[in-house]
Amino acid sequence: MVVSLDEKNWSETDKADEIAEKLHSEESRTEEEIQKENDLEQTDTKKKKTNFLKEAFSWVMVVVCAFVLAFFVTNFVIIKAEVPTGSMISTIMIGDRLIGNRLAYLFSDPERGDIVMFPYPDNEEEIYIKRVIGVPGDTVQVKEGVLYLNGEVFEEDYLNEPMKKEEDTELFTVPEGCYFMMGDNRNHSWDSRYWEHPFVEKGKILGKAWFRYDPSWGLIK
Repeated sequence: MVVSLDEKNWSETDKADEIAEKLHSEESRTEEEIQKENDLEQTDTKKKKTNFLKEAFSWVMVVVCAFVLAFFVTNFVIIKAEVPTGSMISTIMIGDRLIGNRLAYLFSDPERGDIVMFPYPDNEEEIYIKRVIGVPGDTVQVKEGVLYLNGEVFEEDYLNEPMKKEEDTELFTVPEGCYFMMGDNRNHSWDSRYWEHPFVEKGKILGKAWFRYDPSWGLIK
């Protein structure tokens, strides 16, 4: 069989075109694969960034919630105080750090013997902690170092020491909605016996002393 020169050239041209088409196809396929890989990398990067932002946001929310909860608890549930004086020795010592319950009297009234925190009636910038001795309607008086409550001797087992024999006070009548306060270290306590405004209103009581958390742990009674 005799092949003409033109046919031979045509055949070679077809082969060259076929090879070129294959090369172009492979290049296009390679570009598509590269593009796919780039797209996958970008998608992966976006996912990682999204996951990081989600995790960061979740941590921020945890911190914010913790702050809000601490603020709520500190301002509406508990009250913290450090005792600077010895007026409540030996029940509470100098330097003791206490936590009080702000909700203790939400649905009830303070009772005789409770230890409470409140603003000092003669200077409300100072916070005092004392024991409730007189409740509304009570009469309170100290005569020759003996405490009389409603005309009868009132026995106390929490005093640091007996009151001095020369201790005498006027007769106090506790008004409605108010309380008469005294310290357990009776001979070294600045309390209702000596204040210009001797009574503490219920609404002024910040909380009931609950427990000591420093330097040791223990319930306050």
